[in-house]
Amino acid sequence: MIEVQEIRLDPDQRRTWRGDEEIVLSRKEFDLLHLLMAHAGEIVSREELMLEVWHTTFFTSSKTIDVHLGWVRRKLGDDSRNPHLITTIRGQGLRFETEDLRTPN
Repeated sequence: MIEVQEIRLDPDQRRTWRGDEEIVLSRKEFDLLHLLMAHAGEIVSREELMLEVWHTTFFTSSKTIDVHLGWVRRKLGDDSRNPHLITTIRGQGLRFETEDLRTPN
């Protein structure tokens, strides 16, 4: 079991929860989230994401990651304009944050 912030992910059962609520993810969404959570606090490059999740060494579409990431963020309740779970590090990749970095309103 991987637990980061309020998200729990069971790689063996391929199940994910936010608090007590189970979140249903597609296979690719799960694989994307699993890779990010397994490396929580570290930047995961887009190249690594494409290789590990899509098993390709080239970008079939530069939007593939963005589209799947959008679905994952929506399902997890992570606002892309003020993210607290997955942040985009421009020019480097994505990072699953180990703590909530949102600024209080």
